[in-house]
Amino acid sequence: MKNKFKYSDNILSLIGNTPLIKLGKIAKDLSGSFYAKWEGSNPGHSNKDRIALFIIEEAEKKGLINKDSVIIETTSGNTGFSLAMVSLIKGYKCILAVSSKSSQDKINMLRAMGAEVYVCPANVKADDPRSYYEVAKRLQKETANSIYINQYFNELNALAHYKTTGPEIWNQTNGQITHLVACSGTGGTISGSGKFLKEQNPDIQVIAVDAYGSVLKKYHETQELDLDEIYPYRIEGIGKNMIPSSTNFEIIDLFEKVTDEASAHTAREISLTEGMFVGYTCGAVFQAIKQLHENNIFDEKSNVVAIFPDHGSRYMSKIYSDQWMNEQGFFDNDHIKNPKKIEYIK
Repeated sequence: MKNKFKYSDNILSLIGNTPLIKLGKIAKDLSGSFYAKWEGSNPGHSNKDRIALFIIEEAEKKGLINKDSVIIETTSGNTGFSLAMVSLIKGYKCILAVSSKSSQDKINMLRAMGAEVYVCPANVKADDPRSYYEVAKRLQKETANSIYINQYFNELNALAHYKTTGPEIWNQTNGQITHLVACSGTGGTISGSGKFLKEQNPDIQVIAVDAYGSVLKKYHETQELDLDEIYPYRIEGIGKNMIPSSTNFEIIDLFEKVTDEASAHTAREISLTEGMFVGYTCGAVFQAIKQLHENNIFDEKSNVVAIFPDHGSRYMSKIYSDQWMNEQGFFDNDHIKNPKKIEYIK
């Protein structure tokens, strides 16, 4: 008898079951053990593959979409790419409203996956008709047989991670995780994963990473939306200028804010020390861990899992570009350009 081929029917079957990787060099001076849940190994290179597949398949089960349906979404890039990928395989048209803060790399990748892309100004209020939230809503109204994914206000966002990411982390750590650290944007990843983990062990600390210029940390602490907190920042896919209902603030024990500059340098540091080519938000997560360590949040018995949400390939024209870093004023006496030279042989 001939051996059977071992293969996947399509790329969607590779979503999830991402590896847990112990962080060595970059965490050597920190108290505790640190592990990265490497979501960049998903086929769409981010944790958003999970929600894209889950939400679309739930809509299929409920009869909300058919073969001629159009998928519409608001995205900073990663969710859009995942939705475009899932739509492509399943045969749906995909239309995306994208923030102008998204890197050109991300926008080009969305188009490469067959999506129709509308680039909207980043530094406008959420209810401004030009914002990517409002543009997506308008497109949905104008497009026949369309469905708006609405990840910021869709309970399925967190449920996807409750059913997949949380259980994976629990099993991979054999239930010995003490802290979960993850970025909070839509809040789906940290809310779903955190809820599952706290159901297994309520002593697990769930720590969210926020950006300066975002309202989430203060809202968590005061239950007040302070519009004076809002100002432009560069990190994509983290923080918000409004309160997403997909964030379960009761699950989160603590918010830690990070700067654009420190997060960019930490992402580059991870790539150069661990050999993991990580995205901007991964840098934000580990920068928060550094700050939490300085505040004695961890001890030698801590088993800390950091969700690294995406891949560095999305940021070639941003944090991995010396020119972009220099234009942002991110190079100074403490942080110099990559000393590795490029030599062209003629």
